[in-house]
Amino acid sequence: MTKKEITVRFEGGLEARPLAMLVQVASQFDSEIHVQSGESKTVNAKSIMGMMTLGLTEGDTVSIYADGHDEAEAIAKIEQFLSASK
Repeated sequence: MTKKEITVRFEGGLEARPLAMLVQVASQFDSEIHVQSGESKTVNAKSIMGMMTLGLTEGDTVSIYADGHDEAEAIAKIEQFLSASK
C-alpha cells in the first residue's frame, strides 16, 4: 500500500465536473484507491458520490491511499491532476 498527502491546487476547488474527471483518472487503475479528508472521512476515489461528500476546495490537504500492482502510477496521476491549475 502506498500513501501520499496532496494539497489540492485545482483552482476553484473540486466541483462536479472536475470531480468527475478525477474519478475517471482513478478508474483507469486496477488498484483500490481511497481519499481521506480530515481525521475520519475516507471514500473510494472511483465513486463520484463518495468524492462529492468530501467537499474539497483549493488548499485542502488529502491523503491518497492506493493498493495494487499499479499503485505508484495511480497516486502520481492523481497528484498531477490535483496539483494542476485550471
